[in-house]
This record gives sequence, C-alpha cells and structure tokens, in this order.
Amino acid sequence: MDPLVSLQAWVGQQTGQTPASLVPLSGDAGFRRYCRVSGSQPPVMAVYAPPATENTAQYLAVSRLLADGGVRVPRVLATDLAQGFLLVEDCGDRLLLPALDSVTVDRLYGQALDMLLQLQGIAVPAGAVGHYDEQRLWDEMALFPAWFIQELLQLPFGRNEQTLLDNLFDALIASAIEQPQVLVHRDFHARNLMLHAYSTPPGELVTIDFQDAVTGPVTYDLVSLLRDCYIRWQPAQVEQWALAYRKKLILKGREAGDSDQQFLGWFDRMGLQRHIKVLGIFARLWLRDGKPGYLNDLPLVLRYTLEVAARYPEAAEFTDWMQVRVLPACRRQAWWQDWS
Repeated sequence: MDPLVSLQAWVGQQTGQTPASLVPLSGDAGFRRYCRVSGSQPPVMAVYAPPATENTAQYLAVSRLLADGGVRVPRVLATDLAQGFLLVEDCGDRLLLPALDSVTVDRLYGQALDMLLQLQGIAVPAGAVGHYDEQRLWDEMALFPAWFIQELLQLPFGRNEQTLLDNLFDALIASAIEQPQVLVHRDFHARNLMLHAYSTPPGELVTIDFQDAVTGPVTYDLVSLLRDCYIRWQPAQVEQWALAYRKKLILKGREAGDSDQQFLGWFDRMGLQRHIKVLGIFARLWLRDGKPGYLNDLPLVLRYTLEVAARYPEAAEFTDWMQVRVLPACRRQAWWQDWS
C-alpha cells in the first residue's frame, strides 16, 4: 500500500478529519515526504519518514533538546514511530534565503545569530547526540577526492595528491578539535531557517533540518551561516559579523578564543573544512541521487575554498594544486560560472 494512503488515515484519526485531505509538497529532504493537511486550524503538516532510512526517534530527541533550550523548532503534535508518521506544526513557506538583501540582512542575521547563541548555550546530556570527532571530520572531507575530483571531474588522482590532501586535512582537523565544543546544528544556513508565516507577530525565526546535530566546534554553525553555500556577502562584512558574535559569546561568559585573530583563524579553517566537504556532497547529490540543482552552487563553494585557502601557509600546496590541476577541469564543466 502507498504509505501516503496509510498516512492519510492516521492523520484523520489524529485530527478528527475523515477523510483527511493531504496536499503533497515537493522538497529536498532525503527520503522524507511532506504533506499539508488542508483546512486544518492551526495549520499542520503530515510527514512520512520511512523507518528504514530515517531515524525519527533521533529527530524527536533533538527537537525536544532544542525546544527545551529555547530554540524555536516546529512543534511535534503526534507521532507513530513504527510507521514513520509525524504530525507537525506548519510554519509556512518563507525560507530565510529569499528574504535576505542588503537592507534586511543585518536584522535577519541578527535574529539568526541570537538563535545560534541560544543553541550553543544548551547543555547536552551525555550520549544525546554524536560528536564531531577526528574520524567524522576526516570522512566528510574524503568525499571531496572521491566524488568531486575523481567522479565529477574525472581527474586521475595519485599518491602525491592524496598526501597533499592528508596534510591539509590533518591541519583542519587539529583546528576544529582545539576549539570550544558546543551543540552544533550542522546545517545552520538560510535554507534551514524559516520566517514563521503564522506566528504572532509574523516572522518568528524557526530552524529546521536539525536531526544530525552533534557536539563540535564553536565556529561550525557560524561559518555555515555567514559563508552560506547559497548566498555570498562581502568578506569584510562577514568578518565583522563573526567578531560581533565572538563578543556575544564573551558577554555570556563562554569560551571564544584568546583573541580576535585566533577566533577568525578557527572560523576560516572550519569554513574550509566545510566547503571541501560540500564540494564532495554536491557532486554526490548529482551523480548518485540525480539532483542536478546543486551543480549551480559549486562555483560559489569553490570561490570560498580558494579565497580562504590562499590565506594560510598550511594550504599553500593545496591552493597551487587547485589552481593548476582542478580549476582548468572545472572550467570545462557545463555548470562552470566565472566568479570574477
């Protein structure tokens, strides 16, 4: 039986609507399927999260952790873990990304950074989430040579190139591990932040797609937001926002490095780790999962990668290799756009 038929019957039981009217939504949420429940007041959404592929119990645990810590997430109204069914608050369609422009960005990022400050202040019970340890950080970056270099660009990849990457990866992991460790959303950017369509007053900030939360470096979510893979701001402005956030951490009595310079070094290297990983993920989303839209975002991620790598001596060999071997191959791709 189509699981949406069973979901419809279950939603009817939960809401008293017989039969419930579900309107499927398109999206990019892995194997999860979302439907609006027509006519429901307050507005609600039905979710099918296949138990074979989705860890709904972990989603619920992280949702409770965030909500109890004062971070606004969609409220969960009913669950059936065995079938993978959820009934959740409908927050509308207003993602933060299209609302950002030169006039709104300071105010909206101010809200996002206040949310992040609240999130990072949550005390995480032992074992509640995983940890961004050395192996996890390494495995993420290993997606870059496997999927971006060899699969997408079809470039030969030799032992010397692996050694070059190994040296850089070791340096980036060391930087991540030495940072203060906090709760990390792990995908904190403008496509995973929403302006609530039905809140009073309207526009309350809500975060979604948090089920992969871990404990990890203090700058991880910060750089995810400020060097967003889907929108770019001037480097001087990004640095200003990052240092303003450091001041907020200090005012809260939290660890934020010994100096602005150290904090920005952590921020840059964390962003480099993330963007190297993302190059591999976006290539895999196309090649393995048939999602071509992410190819259009590769030029911006490459730009971030090269701009930051050029600042640090431990990335000098990597930068040269990218300029000589990788960028020429990128320029031959249909998705290439010259960022200059």
